[in-house]
Amino acid sequence: MERADVHEETGEPSGGAAIRSRLSNRADPFLVVCRCFSFVTSLIAILCVVFNVLAAIRSFRDSHDLFDGIFRCYAVVIACFVVLAETEWGFILKFSKVLEYWAGRGMLQIFVAVMTRAFPDYLAQKKDLLLLQNIASYMLLACGLIYVISGVLCIGFLKRARQQKEISREQAVKDLEANIDNRRREELEQLLLMHRGRDDV
Repeated sequence: MERADVHEETGEPSGGAAIRSRLSNRADPFLVVCRCFSFVTSLIAILCVVFNVLAAIRSFRDSHDLFDGIFRCYAVVIACFVVLAETEWGFILKFSKVLEYWAGRGMLQIFVAVMTRAFPDYLAQKKDLLLLQNIASYMLLACGLIYVISGVLCIGFLKRARQQKEISREQAVKDLEANIDNRRREELEQLLLMHRGRDDV
């Protein structure tokens, strides 16, 4: 069998291995940026969850305001939904089709940011909670606005198209590897038959 995955003189991949490496190592910079932004948005939404949980515990424990505690519980649930939406889990997107669109996802994030920022008066004595509230709410508000603007500009559709292209490229790599493996198997079988024929002679 003459063909090899690594060139004997240069030590570089050749043939199918070279094609696989070229196809699999090309990451789409646009998709990388989108994934980083989704990760940052998820972290900020988790920050909102943390604040609302702490605020709810304080409301129920100190009997400050029962309605505020219930309000914070709803904010926690919706913020968790924002985090799950950023994972683009198929079940969540099927459950709420509007989250497939960036504008809808951005409006949900803005809604959570407003819920997180609500009722800041009783936190005046808790400077640490007030700081956490401001950071979480305004950062998520900024992410929501970016999502809405990007959705209006149809950037979400561009991301979806590039994701499909990336999936197709990955499938092409898998098909290529399968074809190479089949070809190697056939060559090995032929080589084995040749050796058996020589042994018989």
